[in-house]
Amino acid sequence: MWNSIINRKPQEKVIDIGNAVVGACLALTPWVFDFAHEPSAAWNAWIVGAAVAIIAIGALVSFYQWEEWLNLALGLWAIVAPWVIGFSAITAATYAHVVIGIIVAALAAAELWLVHGRPMSTA
Repeated sequence: MWNSIINRKPQEKVIDIGNAVVGACLALTPWVFDFAHEPSAAWNAWIVGAAVAIIAIGALVSFYQWEEWLNLALGLWAIVAPWVIGFSAITAATYAHVVIGIIVAALAAAELWLVHGRPMSTA
């Protein structure tokens, strides 16, 4: 476990911390933007936000690529959820899901690129 934390690059840790914070923000948006009374929008924000945060914290402790793939999928889900679930008429919920979904997906994609796209070490 400690090997995973110590051997990871600082930017990878920052990305996971960022996703944990953004996930927590999504989980709080129903109260912050006052759509907690809308069950589908609120529950989606709570579940997706908490899942993103928990997965990101897990990646900090012990990194596995599937965690980033799952966060990428959750970010993409957050983007389309307002139309799939049917709460796109709730402007605050739609904006929160789309903006945070884009951030989560972009951070997860960036970390996957760092893991796969960096040049091989010659050391």
